Amino acid sequence: MQGRKRKPARHGIGNRLRRRFAEWVNNRIPPARAVTLDQKRIFIFPSRIGLFFSVCLLVMLMTAINYQNNMSFALTFLLATLFIVGILHTYANLSGLTVRALRATPAFPGKQSEFSIKLERGGQREHFALYVKYPDSDGSVVNLVEQDTVQVNLHLPVGKRGWFSPGRLLLESTYPLGLLRCWTWIDLDLYALVYPQPLAAAQLPGLASDRPDGAAVPIAGSDDFYGFRDYREGDSLRQIHWKGLARGQGVQTKQYGAYANRSVWLDWEMYPGLGMEQRLSHLCYWALEFDRAEEEYGLRLPGLVIEPGLGERHRDRVLQALALHGIGTRSR
Repeated sequence: MQGRKRKPARHGIGNRLRRRFAEWVNNRIPPARAVTLDQKRIFIFPSRIGLFFSVCLLVMLMTAINYQNNMSFALTFLLATLFIVGILHTYANLSGLTVRALRATPAFPGKQSEFSIKLERGGQREHFALYVKYPDSDGSVVNLVEQDTVQVNLHLPVGKRGWFSPGRLLLESTYPLGLLRCWTWIDLDLYALVYPQPLAAAQLPGLASDRPDGAAVPIAGSDDFYGFRDYREGDSLRQIHWKGLARGQGVQTKQYGAYANRSVWLDWEMYPGLGMEQRLSHLCYWALEFDRAEEEYGLRLPGLVIEPGLGERHRDRVLQALALHGIGTRSR
């Protein structure tokens, strides 16, 4: 009997190290809507060029020791001093910056959402070549020289319905010499709302009358005058148009009516037997269709009723209700 194949131990060790590192970063830089960078939140390490530069310095130092050459010592120590001074300037290029979350645009699954953030400098210090990026977004390089703030918009595809977190924001710089990489990972507590995926349906069950808005419908007992029709046996004598009869127009009966309501209700119970996601997708499709046709519509979900309405705000409210139905608090 063959035993089960075991995964290499190195994968388990690597996962544990990454998990512990993530926990350490979460404790050191907790989620916040705005973060000011200081010594606690900034990391610095030699870049690839800086590592090569350090190796070259070590070779030069060993050569100077071997040949007892004063010029070689002077050049080596000069370059080492340049490296140390570069540490201070690279760190200062990020220190004092405030990174602030602005907004995230809603999107449909698989589409691009725009995450807007703002960089602010705390004093008169200039900041150059700041590289900003989310794990799955495009990157952007900005400078804070003549202005005190700059807005950065990053785009990345969102996932399934609900709240989407882009992950930690990477802000880094290798200015001024490129020998050192200074960076930070910030959790801006910024989420994008993901709507249900619209799913077309052949027809909308229980669709309201095809009469246009405000169409008058004869209804017995109403007080709104609707028109005249020829007298029929059994009509009430009080509804006969006596003035017309006196003018020789024949016997006519007055009609009274009410105005039909064209508002449509999108109801959870319209699609019995379907799963939650499929129901929400159908309702989302029809909400977009009625909004495009500029027709009033309302929404009924378990525990929630949105009265019929029109306009962009009404559409966003309906889509948000569909996106968050059955979803609790935001989770990472």
